[in-house]
Amino acid sequence: DVIVQKSTREGFGLTVTEAMWKGKPVIGGAVGGIVLQLQDYNTGFLVHSPEGCAFRIRYLLHRPEMARRMGQLAREFVRQHFLITRHIRDYLTLMILLDQKGSQFIEL
Repeated sequence: DVIVQKSTREGFGLTVTEAMWKGKPVIGGAVGGIVLQLQDYNTGFLVHSPEGCAFRIRYLLHRPEMARRMGQLAREFVRQHFLITRHIRDYLTLMILLDQKGSQFIEL
């Protein structure tokens, strides 16, 4: 499976992140928030034209192992950057740091 989000304008593309979380490579328009969500050639492809989009779709459909690997990387990228658990971890780390006055290291 390959997911395409070929927007001409886009904020944070929820469709993009949901597809990535499901382990699917995404081909997205190189606009707005999609640029921040996709790692070009790693978790999917950023494209600038309909022709480029068609080329990348065909590319991934003919290389299912690469598509699978991109999907795995996409899922991990979402887990590390967009899930609430990541934000909670960051807040807890900050609270621990603020609580450890004078300490140069954070122990979790």
